Amino acid sequence: MDSLNALGRRNFLAGAALTGVAAVGAGLATMGIGPREAMAQILETGIDPKSVLAKAKKGETLNVGFAQTPAWFYKDPKTGELQGIYKDLVDVLAKDLEMKVNFVEVTFANATVGLRKGDFDVFGSSLVYTVPRGLVCCYIGPLWSKGSLAIVHKDDANKFKSVADLNRPEVTFSVNAGSSEEQRMPLIFPKAKFMAVAGQVAMAAEPVRTRRATVYVVGDNDAIAFQRRNAAWAHIVDEKHPFDKRPNTWVVRYGDESWRAFLDMWSTYVTVNGIVQRLYDEYMEKLS
Repeated sequence: MDSLNALGRRNFLAGAALTGVAAVGAGLATMGIGPREAMAQILETGIDPKSVLAKAKKGETLNVGFAQTPAWFYKDPKTGELQGIYKDLVDVLAKDLEMKVNFVEVTFANATVGLRKGDFDVFGSSLVYTVPRGLVCCYIGPLWSKGSLAIVHKDDANKFKSVADLNRPEVTFSVNAGSSEEQRMPLIFPKAKFMAVAGQVAMAAEPVRTRRATVYVVGDNDAIAFQRRNAAWAHIVDEKHPFDKRPNTWVVRYGDESWRAFLDMWSTYVTVNGIVQRLYDEYMEKLS
């Protein structure tokens, strides 16, 4: 009975829509515009046909770029399966848009270049805001914000009680090439030395483990997740007080206003209703 009622309602609504179109079509007949063209005008969304959002309406694949960082977007070391807070959030977005996803792995050093070249439609990893990045790519949201934490070898734990203790000529920072830390840390610690390590983010921690560098700086929750996995040698300096807090979110290309506007409100939606917080809590508990 319910299905018959639903069918009746659909028939009624379809008939009403066609009646409306017929009326519009009659009014536009003198201008040479037929009913089909009239329906197209009524249903016009204003979305640029070249927009990524237009791909969603056509049922095409969403291309998502990512770089690995613990908790947010990474491959399980045992299974190779992609997981993380933002990876799961991409799955939520794809479900909402009814799209399949093609994941494209890059490093942070070439993430914005790949985005601007059109290799993917959105960079979905944890990308901290910097002005240079903001000048070439469009940040959405933000979905989250985070500060930074410094990781030293546990043998140096007593030497560095606070972040201020790291601003010394004898201290060498190891940072990921192309990361926000490569740009920001020299400004915050002008007396220290720096070395940049290419590849995925966690590779910059290796010089600290082998004592070729003094400190590795990464996002606060990234640092906590990393330290829990490397407790044998890694120590976080003043864990309760992250520094240099900034927006942390996704980026898209400039010029696609429809896609940016959609993601801005969608990011507000998943933030306000607690989806991002729930995913964050789940992964931080999983990595504890």
